[in-house]
Amino acid sequence: MSTLLVYRSVYHRTWLKVARRPVILLLSFVQPLIWMSFFGFLFQRFDLGALPANVSYLDFLVPGICGMTVLVGGSQSGIGLIRDMQAGMLERTLCTPASRWGMLAGKISADVSRLLIQAVVVATLGFLLGARYHINLRSLIAALACLSLFGAGYCGISCWIALKTRRQESMASFIHLTNMPLFFTSSALVPAKKMPAWLANLADWNPLSLALEQLRGGLVYGTTPAALPAFVVLAALCIVALAAAYTELDRYLVAKESTRV
Repeated sequence: MSTLLVYRSVYHRTWLKVARRPVILLLSFVQPLIWMSFFGFLFQRFDLGALPANVSYLDFLVPGICGMTVLVGGSQSGIGLIRDMQAGMLERTLCTPASRWGMLAGKISADVSRLLIQAVVVATLGFLLGARYHINLRSLIAALACLSLFGAGYCGISCWIALKTRRQESMASFIHLTNMPLFFTSSALVPAKKMPAWLANLADWNPLSLALEQLRGGLVYGTTPAALPAFVVLAALCIVALAAAYTELDRYLVAKESTRV
């Protein structure tokens, strides 16, 4: 079975599972809406100083909440793999010549495309709440590429943990122990220039911040920030995460195959 055919099948199956549970997808917009409503208007009058004159705090916040949507959704990617393991779906692939790269790439591509669509919806909700955008199309395309790399890498880490531990409890621990520190040490809520020096240094190297600064440049500021350094760093992290997830998937299936012999 060709890698492309496996990729298409898994991609379609992953989207089909989302379509069968639309309520969960709709509920995923509640938290971003709350954050934009409460934080956006609560800190509207606070002087952040580092923002351009024509940019309000809500304008600044919306890309951060878009990034949070990708962060939270990406961290949950491995949950689907655990359900597949519990249902025996992964073991059944041993009876087929299915490409393991195709399986992993199809699942993560479907998750990332869903998260990007969710981020677009969140940006639309932000506009309806009063955020105003100054779009630079070239920068926006680069930003979406960076956000996709961040999402794919984080999905890869989530899948790696799921395949390594094979337990729902471990996924819950991963989500709670990594999402908030990664989110709050990024520039999602305030500019790095307004943070304490030690926190600003963390924000500068935070992969979420790298994606968010590109997104703000293309969506809010209308500028063209240097995308290549962020793209290279995020691409490297993505490759490492996907390689780790693939290695663990292969190890899992080899172990299952040996028990059947």
